Amino acid sequence: LILIGGFVQLLAGFLAFRKYDHLGGAAFLTFSALWSSYGVTRVLCAAPVSGHLLDIGVGNTEGFTAGSVAFLVLNAFLIILASSFNVVLLCLTLAMELLTICLLLFTLENLPLPFEIVVLSILSIFCFYGTTASLTNCVFGKDLLMMGPPLLTVQSSKKDREDPLPCVCPRSHLTSGLRTIAELLNTGAVCGVPTDTVYALAASCKHPEAIEKVYRIKDRPQEKPICIFISNLEQLRAAAPPISPLLWEFMENVYPGGIGCIIRKGEWLKKLGVGAGYSRVGTQDSIMIRVPDLTVLVHLIDMTGPLAITSANPSGEVDSTHHDMVISRLGHKLEGVLCDGESDEVVASTVVNCTRIDESGITIVREGCIPAGKVMQIFERVKNR
Repeated sequence: LILIGGFVQLLAGFLAFRKYDHLGGAAFLTFSALWSSYGVTRVLCAAPVSGHLLDIGVGNTEGFTAGSVAFLVLNAFLIILASSFNVVLLCLTLAMELLTICLLLFTLENLPLPFEIVVLSILSIFCFYGTTASLTNCVFGKDLLMMGPPLLTVQSSKKDREDPLPCVCPRSHLTSGLRTIAELLNTGAVCGVPTDTVYALAASCKHPEAIEKVYRIKDRPQEKPICIFISNLEQLRAAAPPISPLLWEFMENVYPGGIGCIIRKGEWLKKLGVGAGYSRVGTQDSIMIRVPDLTVLVHLIDMTGPLAITSANPSGEVDSTHHDMVISRLGHKLEGVLCDGESDEVVASTVVNCTRIDESGITIVREGCIPAGKVMQIFERVKNR
């Protein structure tokens, strides 16, 4: 019985830790040690030979008494913690405290037999009910046998209600969140979105007024053009722009990724889905196009069509590398922010001018997350091929 009781408590502790119930695990491991110590000490000392082997007698009980006191202190701490969980666990820890007192009295050779019987009976009742209730509620998925409410509740020092967010801020891993941002963009809103580099402001190319709003939100000079993002290179092929084989080959080697290509502008952009925003993206003669290497953004573009994109920071300030930065800096001016945690990069994309790729090659307009040397290596490899 001693071995079975100790093993059951040990098993309960192991299962509690598997369920990330650290209090339950610590409690049952303590109960296992306490039960085993009490049982072994009580049974072995009942026999004369065993008693002599353990050397428990007058003047030789200091070590056992000290161990009992240690169990009393440890279990008292568990009682306080158990009071914040449920009544059954609290009663079980109280019964274990009584059992520890029995062990202490036994080491002092002053344990009344009726008291020991009552304590063991109480402990058995709570162990049986707690086990039955836990198994029943776990099997049926509902509280058929009550465990009781917590007696102590921890008061939080934080505000009962946090300050409301300045705009809609869904999570990127939720389909509903992605749809929410897509619906906002399709109605002409400006939203903060994650990219494969840093966070960006996005507006639908179908709504030129939304692109104008992007300029006002970040106080961006009007002479600085805004690029567009598409979800894949096949969209560009379907629009049939007048692009040379060398440029196609170069874009196939850099897309998707953190390199944006500036190419010649034309009516083919309207076939791409740019629509009414044609005059508000790029310059009069050129446009930068990029295919991001971020699944959530690619799905969003599939739902909205091409997006006008620029970094999500007030002009002249550092880039936003977390959705919290976008919310705190520009959230009060936006309709939504798609929250995706830390950005993949700390700097924006590398911009390459490809408008004269066949005549004089490419030029690096802005070096970003992809080093200029690597970009030129890709171009040389493509050109030689």
